[in-house]
Amino acid sequence: MPSLFRSALPALAAASMLGGCTVGSNFERPAAPGTTNYVSPGESASVRGAGPVAVAGAGPALHWWTAFGSPRLDELVDQAIAHNASLEASNATLAAAREQVNAARGRQLPQVGVNGRVEHEQVNLAAFGFDNPSGNPEFTLYSIGGGVSYDLDLFGGNRRRVEKAAAQAETQLRQTEAAHLTIAGQVVNQVLLIAAIQARIATAQTLLAEDQRNVDLTQKRQRAGEGTLVEVLNAQSQLENDRGDLPQLGQQLAEARHLLATLVGIPPSELGLTDFDMDRLTLPTQVPVTLPSELVHKRPDILQAEAQLHAATANVGIATAQLYPSITLGATATQGAPDLGDVLGSAFRGFDLFAGLAAPIFHGGTLKAERRAAIDQARAADATYRQTVLDAFRQVADLLKAIDSDNRSVANQQEAVSVAQRSLGLSRRSFEVGNSGILQVLESERLYQRATSNLVEARARQFLNVARLYVATAGGWIGQPALAQR
Repeated sequence: MPSLFRSALPALAAASMLGGCTVGSNFERPAAPGTTNYVSPGESASVRGAGPVAVAGAGPALHWWTAFGSPRLDELVDQAIAHNASLEASNATLAAAREQVNAARGRQLPQVGVNGRVEHEQVNLAAFGFDNPSGNPEFTLYSIGGGVSYDLDLFGGNRRRVEKAAAQAETQLRQTEAAHLTIAGQVVNQVLLIAAIQARIATAQTLLAEDQRNVDLTQKRQRAGEGTLVEVLNAQSQLENDRGDLPQLGQQLAEARHLLATLVGIPPSELGLTDFDMDRLTLPTQVPVTLPSELVHKRPDILQAEAQLHAATANVGIATAQLYPSITLGATATQGAPDLGDVLGSAFRGFDLFAGLAAPIFHGGTLKAERRAAIDQARAADATYRQTVLDAFRQVADLLKAIDSDNRSVANQQEAVSVAQRSLGLSRRSFEVGNSGILQVLESERLYQRATSNLVEARARQFLNVARLYVATAGGWIGQPALAQR
């Protein structure tokens, strides 16, 4: 039997080298768009006011979040990438997809198997017309055998299956890269949100101090006989009203911290300190933005759609190959003997060589319908790819305009705070000398409160939109060692 396999395997190997055709269209990567800008010249995203400037070029660096200048932020992102359960699941799914490619490639090679069997039998001689007074004989049969087969794959169906499996693994790779990028972006967003909420809390506490100052002033004037109880009550009402905002801000801060803990893969009780201060975070002066022609080769969701198009194209080839005949070559060998010691003897050897042909004749139109369905699926994948590119360009264009608007909004709000602060100071001095009532002071304070709150919101929005632009144009996870082929 081994000599038979040794003689059959070279023949099958030679057959595997015979050039068969591969039906179906070969996948061609979509051409990069010819556009050079995300926004039209008529709505150029020119930056006005102090703030970050978008600079077209190669795009964000690998660890783009370090641009915010917070070691604690960097630590949390690294922790999330290492311990986030969703990323762990995505990595495992990627490993499984790659093993499916290996499985598909294995089917292209000769398939070899062995088997062994022990049987205890009784032969019914009467069924063959023999009369044996001593009864039907019983015996034990030992057998060992094996076989080798090879599909010539004349029309490339197996090759297309390998191509499809590889494209599906590529799809999962890009999805995993997108998941890493998304988790990093979510951690950064949560840190910035925590910093913004803490800024709101600090602003609210400053305003409470101003409210308390108003209460003290009205009480002093009342004791001196220059003020009224109504003025005191108005000031106290404003103090209590503003104090009611703090519990809600505390709840928002707690929820933001809890979500951050979930992202980094730990219970909220183990998160530790998150005293992020917007004044201590660095707002990048320049944000590198990937050129449109390069974005389609870097952004994971676009590359995922491209890989899905590749898989759909290969599937057309698989469906087309089903319409044509297939040829299988093979050999089997079996040795069987009534005594275990004789099972390998040459006297008990049997073998056969075979070639099989299978061709579809009539399947009720199923195979042709499956091919048409595969073509329609490829068209759908192509349309999905083109829509994904357009959506990505729209997102980047929106964020470029948002950064421009944020810069102007921050500049305007800074001026509004300055004016409101001067107005509040003048109103308070006027009240102290008796030229105006407490209502004018409270109104000026409300204007100052609104201006400072709006400035905090504008600055927070500026930080968040910069982070979103990094994510929207980032290709930092492409080809990273953690996701490379094992």
